[in-house]
Amino acid sequence: MRVDSSPAWLTLRGIHKRFGPTHALKGVDLDLVPGQVLAVIGENGAGKSTLVKTLTGVYQSDEGEIRIEGKPQRFLRAQDAQAAGIVAVHQETVMFEELSAAENIFIGRQPMRSVGPFKVIDWARMNREAQAVLDQVGAGFASTTTVKNLSLAQRHLIEIARALSQKARVVILDEPTAALSQAEIRDFYGLVRGLKAQGVAVLFITHKFDEIFAVCDRYVVLRDGASVGEGAIADADEPMLVKLMAGRAIEHIYPAITSQPGEVVLKVQGLSHPSEFADLSFELRRGEILGFYGLVGAGRSEAMLALMGLNPAATGEVTVDGKRIEIRRPGDAIAAGMAYVPEERQRQGGILGFSVRHNISLAGLASGASALSRGPWLSPLREGALAAKMIERLRIKTASQDTPMSGLSGGNQQKVVIAKWLGLNPRIVILDEPTKGIDVGAKQAVYHLIAEMVEQGLAVILVSSELPEVMHLAHRVIVMRRGRMASEFAMGQADAETVVAAASGLELPPRSAVPAPLSAPDELRPITLNPELAA
Repeated sequence: MRVDSSPAWLTLRGIHKRFGPTHALKGVDLDLVPGQVLAVIGENGAGKSTLVKTLTGVYQSDEGEIRIEGKPQRFLRAQDAQAAGIVAVHQETVMFEELSAAENIFIGRQPMRSVGPFKVIDWARMNREAQAVLDQVGAGFASTTTVKNLSLAQRHLIEIARALSQKARVVILDEPTAALSQAEIRDFYGLVRGLKAQGVAVLFITHKFDEIFAVCDRYVVLRDGASVGEGAIADADEPMLVKLMAGRAIEHIYPAITSQPGEVVLKVQGLSHPSEFADLSFELRRGEILGFYGLVGAGRSEAMLALMGLNPAATGEVTVDGKRIEIRRPGDAIAAGMAYVPEERQRQGGILGFSVRHNISLAGLASGASALSRGPWLSPLREGALAAKMIERLRIKTASQDTPMSGLSGGNQQKVVIAKWLGLNPRIVILDEPTKGIDVGAKQAVYHLIAEMVEQGLAVILVSSELPEVMHLAHRVIVMRRGRMASEFAMGQADAETVVAAASGLELPPRSAVPAPLSAPDELRPITLNPELAA
């Protein structure tokens, strides 16, 4: 069903794509209309990523046809799609960190000027034009800023600016808001509406239904590589779309958390960093989910990296099972029974070129006495048995254990990263944005997995910018703001408005509404996590 009678600028008809025995796309049809936003909806593994790569010339379809203004097109490489006016903004940012924002925006197409018989980059023009599109997206930083000094959210804005600078006819937005704060997401909605006003056709991929209903005009639902439904967003609702995605209704997405917290397994006192966070003190108990919530830049992820020995300038005292430990490197945290699933799964969580099996066994190779080894050698049988067990337990969708991690959908990549750590049988698991960029069905599986962890006695720290996650799953929620603990709430004690107010620095409830600590803290004795760097 069309929202209006405008003709499609780009059409796909009967698109098929196979990878050996895997039939990734099965006759997909869609229309991209100028001035409209088309939502492509589907669970992880439904074929959305393959569809995007086919549209952008990374893959060539085996069957079917792509038409632009009614004329058949075949993109043999990514440059062909770009030349036709098709630009993608991907969920995972891929940039040259040592280059400036302007250089990344114009990479491969820098404006040139003549100097005698030579052509050189016109730096002034490039920086000026880059600044114009950065200002258009409300980036708030100079085009000459080096990318390595920018946050993940700011890097996403560079990606969007890059697309705008190319004056594209079709812009593909693949989970573009995954790293943005609520304020930045509202600004992003304005950008999308601006693209529509300019007559750009937008293909929008997201797992967040509020975004779909906020900015999209039409939808196409993919399931197992095939189109199973399409229509106007105005005629749809969330239960209907979820049922089309999953082939079933998904109810009770958040499991009941029935575990009762036991003894203290982790105690953190005075955890501080010169520039990122200060004076964090908290306890984590056996069978407990402790939520950390805050806006982008609150310091949550940085604090978790410090706990795992990945933020060496941090100081503080960490006690596990009543024994003080010094965390100089990740191996110290792992030896103490801690595991960390990072927010950026592709950069920090796994090795994309490695197979699923090798990624799952990776963390288990750190110890010389690994259960995966026979003497000094890795046992392929033991490694394969572990991989098979975790693939079944987490329902990882992969053709085989030997499939490269890069060949999996985002949700299945996340499951592989979680599987890598669960294979170590840790006692404390830190999950940093564990459902970032995955669909509602995969989210439900992760939530149930978290519930299973605490039922089995694991202690879980859940860092999330998805407020419903922490409010439904966590026994307690610590709210961070500007690197400090702003407040703490027990499950069911505060509503969403109160928690957001705490994270934003607005007026809080009376102090009496904040629960007392589970146990009175001992006198703080700041001891460096890395004594060599404390000075």
